[in-house]
Amino acid sequence: MKTKLIALIAILFGAFSAQAADYKTDIYVDCKGKGDYRTISEAIENIRAYMDYTVTVHIAPGTYAEKIIVPSWLTNVVFEGEDAEKVIITNNDHANIRRSANPYQLGTFRTFTVRVDGCGITMRNLTIENNAPKLGQAVALHTEGDRLIFENCRLLGNQDTLFTAGYYARLYFKECYIEGTTDYIFGPATAYFKDCTLHCKANSYITAASTPQDVKVGYVFDGCKITAAEGVTKVLLGRPWRPYAFTMFIDCEMGSFISPTGWDNWRNPENEKTARYGQYGCTGPGADTARRAPWAKNLDKATAAEYTDLVKVFTYTTSWNPEEN
Repeated sequence: MKTKLIALIAILFGAFSAQAADYKTDIYVDCKGKGDYRTISEAIENIRAYMDYTVTVHIAPGTYAEKIIVPSWLTNVVFEGEDAEKVIITNNDHANIRRSANPYQLGTFRTFTVRVDGCGITMRNLTIENNAPKLGQAVALHTEGDRLIFENCRLLGNQDTLFTAGYYARLYFKECYIEGTTDYIFGPATAYFKDCTLHCKANSYITAASTPQDVKVGYVFDGCKITAAEGVTKVLLGRPWRPYAFTMFIDCEMGSFISPTGWDNWRNPENEKTARYGQYGCTGPGADTARRAPWAKNLDKATAAEYTDLVKVFTYTTSWNPEEN
């Protein structure tokens, strides 16, 4: 009996070891069929849940027409494209689409091209696009997870390009290009944008933060450059989607198309009492604060330093410094 028990344990252990060996730390995706998988979604389905190690998904150049969800049970995954301009993830849902099986419109929060629910996820060197026609809100990237990093990514769309959801979620965008028309960066998360380019495609609003009252920092744009399409002449830095919206521009370059008032109260003067808006050290013809909305703040050097200290910005119940990853 003892011999049989030992043999059974050996078999089970061998099966477990073989199964564990099937999980790879490097996965290759190529839409032309030269990798482990043709689609990013297939790769995601074959990553082990709740890993204590890092998996890198290498994505070859090509156009990936997918609607992708990175589920909450995935952690420590890096999605790395070979070239941000050549690795394109695209979809074309917009809020006013009606599905045959559902008489209701799709709605903003189902329009995403990529939704990241998992934590500890990194994406770099790739494009996420929602190329829907201008018929309603159309999200390219929707984030729900915490400790997400986006490096050298291109986020392309029109209205509502980037939805930063997640209560107490922390996001870091470095050297990214983000474009859109109205409220193209919006949501409640704490999001830090370092050396990014924001491209305004219409006379409208860049941000619509909905920062909760008890969240100390919402959006920080540090060293970013704001550009605009030809014919764009009046862009506002933000309007509060919720009363305690937090948005700061620090050491950013602003063109003449930025409206002198800078900020809008979203047709509600009560928002002026609670919204947390301001700038420091910005340059360019659109950076002049002389005619800014009086309820926005001109930060002093010490306060600006608080908002550019990544550890202080990202420390809630736990600390996080994305530059140390």
